[in-house]
Formats: sequence, C-alpha cells, structure tokens
Amino acid sequence: MSDLKDALDLIGRGTEEVIKLDELEARLKLGRPLRIKAGFDPTAPDLHIGHTVLLNKMRQFQNLGHRVIFLIGDFTGMIGDPTGKNVTRKPLSVEDVAENAKTYADQVFKVLDREQTELRFNSEWFGKMTAAEMIKLAAKHTVARMLERDDFQKRFRGEMPIAIHEFLYPLVQGYDSVALQADVELGGTDQKFNLLVGRQLQADVGQAPQIVITMPLLEGLDGVNKMSKSLGNYIGINEAPNQIFGKTMSISDDLMWRYFELLSFRMSLSDLREARRATESGERNPRDLKVELARELVARFHGESAAESAQAFWDQTVRGGAVPQDLVTRELLIPAQGETISVILKMAGLTSSSSESARKIAERAVRIDGVVVEDRAAVLAIGSEYLLQVGKRSYCRVRLGPVAS
Repeated sequence: MSDLKDALDLIGRGTEEVIKLDELEARLKLGRPLRIKAGFDPTAPDLHIGHTVLLNKMRQFQNLGHRVIFLIGDFTGMIGDPTGKNVTRKPLSVEDVAENAKTYADQVFKVLDREQTELRFNSEWFGKMTAAEMIKLAAKHTVARMLERDDFQKRFRGEMPIAIHEFLYPLVQGYDSVALQADVELGGTDQKFNLLVGRQLQADVGQAPQIVITMPLLEGLDGVNKMSKSLGNYIGINEAPNQIFGKTMSISDDLMWRYFELLSFRMSLSDLREARRATESGERNPRDLKVELARELVARFHGESAAESAQAFWDQTVRGGAVPQDLVTRELLIPAQGETISVILKMAGLTSSSSESARKIAERAVRIDGVVVEDRAAVLAIGSEYLLQVGKRSYCRVRLGPVAS
C-alpha cells in the first residue's frame, strides 16, 4: 500500500486536477504498465522549460515503470489548435510541420527515457481516415457542447468567426486516445475540454475512459505571464548553459518554489518542504537554493560539466569582484509586454541612445547576468531583476516594473 501511496504522491506532485483519482488508483492496482499519452503540435521547432512541465510528469510515470507516448500532432497541426484563441489560428503547412517535428525528438529525449517512449504521429491513423469516417466522428459531438468551451463561447457572443474545422480539433485530439488506447492523458489546464472529449470517445467504442491529468501553465521569468518566447520571459532548453543558469538566477524567490515543484527531479516533496522551512527561518539563503535549481536545469540539458562551468562563470561575473558590490538596484517602468534590451540600456543610463545600444550589442560588449547579448531586439519581461553590463566597467542592476495604467 505504501508503494501505491508513494506512486500517487509522485503523480500528484504539481498537478492541477486528476479526473478521476479513484480510477487512477484502480488502474495502478492492475499491476501492468499504463499507457501515458501527451500530444504536442509542432507549431515551433524549439521547446522551452514551460513545455517540459508535461515532459517531467511523463518521466515520473516512466520512473514508476509505465510506458509513455509522445504524440506529435502532425495532422492536428495542420488544423490549428483553437484553444485560447480569439481568432481562427493559421494552419501549418505540411512542410512547416515536417520541419518543426524534426527537432522535437532530440529535445524531448533530454527529459524522457528513449527506451520507455513511443514516438508517434497522428497522421498514422488520420492520413488513412476516409471522409465518411470523419463525418461519422463529427457526429459524436454537438455544436451546443462545443460552444460550452469558453474560447468558442466568447467568439460566438462577440460575433467573431469560428471556422467549421476548428470544431473538429477536440474530436481529432480525442480520437488520438482511442487510436492509442491511452490509460492516462496529460495536458495543460487549457486543454481540459479536449482531454475530456477523449474520455467520451473511448467510452463510445467500449474502451475504459482515460484518466485526465491537467498540469498548470508555467509562469515565465516575470512570474506573471505564461512562459512564452513572444514575451521574452522564457528559458529555452537549447539555450547556452550560461544563459539557462543566469536566467534561472534572475527569477524571484517566490517563483523559485513553483519552479522547484514543477521542474526539479532532485528535490523531493519532503526535501522541498524542509528547504522552504529553512529559508523562512533564515537558516538557508534562497540564492543558494536557486543555484541548485540552475545547476539541475543546465545539467539536464547540457550535462554536469556544463552545469559546473556555468556556475563558475556566474560566480566570477556576478558574485565575483568584477562586479561593484555597492550597486543600487534601480526600478525601471516598462510596458506590460516587456521592452527591448536596446531601450532598457538607454533607460538605465548605460548608453546614450538606442543606436549606441545596438552598436554595443553588435560589438558583443553587452551582458545580462554575465551572459553576452547577441540580439538587440531581445525583450526583457516585467517582474524580473537583471544585472546589466556594458564594456568592462559599466554596470547597473535593474528591477523591471509595469508602467502604471
């Protein structure tokens, strides 16, 4: 019984909702490896650590002896997921999907165990489905039920167009679970409607309905908005070790606990509770814990030696004598969507103009938290603190806050 309890505790770590917990417990008692499914539409070729929240949960299932299915939605990617969208999403071309999917496997196996993973494409079954079979599938759901979805409902009430093919997306995603005979499906909280359609379709064909586990959407470096490349508040898993380390060290102390819970394999829940107690009592410095987290993330994606080097680099450039110890943190107010590094350098008084900022970046003379900046259009997010450096002697520590509305 203790093994079952430990398994349920691990599976429940960081989850938002389990539908239904009693069914999960019963399925685990069967003593066979469960089939754990998560689908990813290849909308972009690079993953950030927000995407790894699902991958981490899949790896935990693998550690418990179960088999995971990493499903690349090459067919659904050509429809376009309408979740959270207020306009019809532009479908990807066959060429876009193929190009983006190429890099997925290399990235996901930095987290998943290759031997315990099935890598599948939903074009395997949908590419063979006839028009008559698709119409039969479409008959499984009503328009009224589709309009229960919050995003569809808002668009309908706002008299914004909803294309017919968008109604197919939840059905197509749900049918994936039928084709794969999934025991469990994982998804973000924004995917709950689609995941429940999978349960319904499985029941319709006589399969045991899958258990649905939703995971929270990871906040980005600003601690407010969902992690997103477009907002510049992300940590990419293919970024350089020094960048991953420096960005992790820039998160707030409060956000650190969230990242530990959702991203760490090394710190158990009991260890996490003890670390939090020790930090609140003053026995431990949250900065030292952040170093542990930064090292773990770098090691996961680049190896232990890279993690050691990244920490040494950060110690030398940020904590070392090269940085003035009496720097006062300046509060800079920027728009909610963030601001480019070129503008922020000027606001901080490190350059006289945005054009000078661009020139310094081109000369590789600009660093953020010890990491060389190469993109003058890089956006820094609100809610974060950064150590800015131009040249060898000009430093400024800034905290970015929102402009009052």
